[in-house]
Amino acid sequence: MQAAIALQQSGAYMRTMTSIRPWRDITRRQSRQIMVGAVPVGGDAPITVQTMTNTLTSDAVATIDQIRRCEEAGADLIRVSCPDEESTKALSQITRAARIPVIADIHFHYKRALEAADAGAACLRINPGNIGSSERVAEVVRAAKANGCSIRIGVNAGSLEKDLLEKYGEPCPDALVESALDHIKLLQDHDFHEYKVAVKASDTFLAVAAYMQLAEQVDCPLHLGITEAGGLIGGTVKSAIGIGNLLWAGIGDTIRVSLSAEPEEEVRVGFEILKSLGLRTRGVRVVSCPSCARQGFDVIRTVEALESRLSHIKTPLSLSVLGCVVNGPGEARETDIGITGGGNGKHMVYLSGVTDHHVQSADMLDHIVSLVEAKAAELEAAETASHAEAAE
Repeated sequence: MQAAIALQQSGAYMRTMTSIRPWRDITRRQSRQIMVGAVPVGGDAPITVQTMTNTLTSDAVATIDQIRRCEEAGADLIRVSCPDEESTKALSQITRAARIPVIADIHFHYKRALEAADAGAACLRINPGNIGSSERVAEVVRAAKANGCSIRIGVNAGSLEKDLLEKYGEPCPDALVESALDHIKLLQDHDFHEYKVAVKASDTFLAVAAYMQLAEQVDCPLHLGITEAGGLIGGTVKSAIGIGNLLWAGIGDTIRVSLSAEPEEEVRVGFEILKSLGLRTRGVRVVSCPSCARQGFDVIRTVEALESRLSHIKTPLSLSVLGCVVNGPGEARETDIGITGGGNGKHMVYLSGVTDHHVQSADMLDHIVSLVEAKAAELEAAETASHAEAAE
């Protein structure tokens, strides 16, 4: 519940910030809101970030350890694969230990869905058409209703139904959308409406076109992702282009960045995409230059060190790190804390956009870290006092 409250507060903060800069406003598509455990998805709820574990789910200890790292990185939701009975047996321990809602990823075996629902999964990721007969779909729906589970319909260009491939000749936006609508109808026929939908593809153009087409035909929340996007760098770029385009168009209620990297990296990239669009904020937003011969200190190494040492900060604030006075003062005016390189190892420190004092190179890193930590504590205290006053 605390996570859900923090999520709502984060979204409220960003709505307030963007409204004073209309050129940054994004009008979100209106969708129904569903609940994934205690976390709202869709409607006016903040866009959630999720990832997926890559441990053996049957190894509950390893899976819980990985979930902890994802939670620390800021994940709102976590998905685990349940390919066998050993996995769903371990799921009870995992869902009890997790601090965020757990989504069970199910393929083909409807009994795994029944077991996962009983084990405490907050959501079931399925393709109803892969579950089997209408009666089996009905069993899954009954289990979901009985346990308060939502369902995520996961359409993927790599696993489209044979009849759709024969009809369209290849994966295309029409095929992905038709698959999604067919699966939606299966759930609606059983009077189940707590669902969200994804139409993913590794082809960015295909995925974006499919999502845009689907967004015009349904009112359910949409789960965004560019599937099998690649490694950390290439996958980040593809995901930022695909997911970012959709989010900028107001489409999307929850996102997963699919990388061949550790799941906590997916979470960090997801938040950076949302932060870049002003849709969510978490932690320190760093504005820094690429550096050049004018730099008064080693910008690259300094930014690397600051990002590492400030990764524990969750309170939203901004920090500019620029190597010289060409753009340093201008960027510092727009950030909570700024450092601009000067001559002879003496650098200018800005607080709330105003020049405040100087710091020597040898002391700069520790000094900036202490300033950011103090500012975060100040903002947290003000936020707490504001909520306490509003509750009175």
